[in-house]
Amino acid sequence: MNALATVNVAAAPSLRLSEVFRSIQGEGELAGTDSVFVRTVGCNLRCRWCDTPYTSHRPERGERVTVDGLLDRILEEDCAHVVLTGGEPLLAPGVVPLTEALRERGRHVTIETAGTVFRPVAADLVSLSPKLSNSTPDGRWSVRHEATRDAPAVVARLLSEYDYQLKFVVEGEADLPEIEAWLVRHGGDPLRTFLMPQARTAEEYRRLAPRVRRLAEGRGFRFGPRLHVARWGDRRGV
Repeated sequence: MNALATVNVAAAPSLRLSEVFRSIQGEGELAGTDSVFVRTVGCNLRCRWCDTPYTSHRPERGERVTVDGLLDRILEEDCAHVVLTGGEPLLAPGVVPLTEALRERGRHVTIETAGTVFRPVAADLVSLSPKLSNSTPDGRWSVRHEATRDAPAVVARLLSEYDYQLKFVVEGEADLPEIEAWLVRHGGDPLRTFLMPQARTAEEYRRLAPRVRRLAEGRGFRFGPRLHVARWGDRRGV
């Protein structure tokens, strides 16, 4: 550990870790950027098209790690960009000292979140993926998911306190009125808004991407590539 560090990570709460891996950022403004991904276990939502069910629908126990130990693992990689993702990484109190320590060591930190939980993380970019009604599952989780998928007070803080981007998973044109209404309600910037194809396989991505690109360009949004899906589908750890 760096003797000059000022963040007390030794006293920080531990985290349940799903995986740490190095890959390219597949989505948003930094698509194509070499990054270290830190995926936590646990999610308060149950999106029906979730591409990481091992952190939500069928949660794995995960590895319990200390923040200082995890920090050392991340810093072993000579990589300027670190992405905290999940699941929902903001469920874990330990992400706050982790992000502070990463920023202190010169790393660019992106938080990928659904925008339903707030913690005062040290983030260079909040990558906010609001969940539309097309995310609500059937079955016993439907009522809870629908009641919690939109948290206006949390979204307001994230948009006002951080540099942000908005990423919406889109199935077709029928989703656009809801997206436009969300932006009006929350004050989101269309120029920071990416529309992404709802795809879990490379084949689905190739089929939907041209349609979603046309929708985005026709309504003044940005098309959001999903490079990892196009290349690897729903494989883990890439």
